[in-house]
Amino acid sequence: MESRFKRVLVTGGAGYVGSSLIPKLLQAGYQVSNLDLFLYGEDLFTAHHGNPNFKEFKGDLREPETVRRALAGCDAVVHLACISNDPSFDLAPELGRAINYDCFRPLLLAAKDAGVKRFIYASSSSVYGVRNEPEVTENLPLTPLTDYSKYKAMCEDVLDEEREPGFVTVVVRPATICGYAPRLRLDLTVNILTNLAISDGRITVFGGEQLRPNIHIEDMTDLYLLLLAAEDALVDAKVWNAGYDNLKVRAIAEMVRERVGEQVKIVVTPADDHRSYHVSSEKLRRDLGFTARRSVSDAIDDLRRAFAAGKVPNPMTDDRYYNIKRMRAVQLR
Repeated sequence: MESRFKRVLVTGGAGYVGSSLIPKLLQAGYQVSNLDLFLYGEDLFTAHHGNPNFKEFKGDLREPETVRRALAGCDAVVHLACISNDPSFDLAPELGRAINYDCFRPLLLAAKDAGVKRFIYASSSSVYGVRNEPEVTENLPLTPLTDYSKYKAMCEDVLDEEREPGFVTVVVRPATICGYAPRLRLDLTVNILTNLAISDGRITVFGGEQLRPNIHIEDMTDLYLLLLAAEDALVDAKVWNAGYDNLKVRAIAEMVRERVGEQVKIVVTPADDHRSYHVSSEKLRRDLGFTARRSVSDAIDDLRRAFAAGKVPNPMTDDRYYNIKRMRAVQLR
């Protein structure tokens, strides 16, 4: 794919998705700047520290001068930084609003001032809330149920308001991401169940009949590269769901047991969370020809190999794998 831009700023690049995306961007020939708080360690990109095409900026979106420095020379942005998921947001609601929403328009204005030509925003499939439709598509009205998802939806509106000729905007609504990455999260459905199976030999499933949309992290980061390479007319003002497997939680647990070992026990308990929805990514296939190529089974296998290779030390106790635990540990405010 053509490198349409010279330097890309990735906000939150030292997080789960960014840890997979940034090496791909560098390999594709982009210059890359990473703006991150580095809550989960500052040695993630040690192998790239001698690369003149790579810059890191420690700070967050509430620091206008840091944002300005990080944007210098950038002509594209992939905006990943946020207080991610409902539990993390509920831990510090004011922080969540500040990072996820209050800083968003100032970031867009600073990006335009810096000469950014394309802005890709990572929203969330949670903006749809609970749906009864058999296929959740992009033309459905948004009915977010939590502050996290409400602010994601509100940022989509702000992005549309700030769109103008020469400032191309794209919204992606990812499904729940799964699979191994250098900065691994073990607090997401597939990853949680795989970790429990490997580390504890026992999986607890709450409910189990809920449908959950999933996408492999390698497919997610491949999509970001495609969105950078595509022509303006193909992506400007577009909104896409990004997912692959829509599976019941119980089915995911069974898949994990199949790959980890039949000795793994599955315990099903009642659940208060009855959210269930089938996210369609057909529009993404139609518009851009993009179809995710890796399954949940592939994600489980990738995780299993990473565990076996010793790449995931202390998976049950190290808080770097769990966003909310690390936020509590550092008392992020």
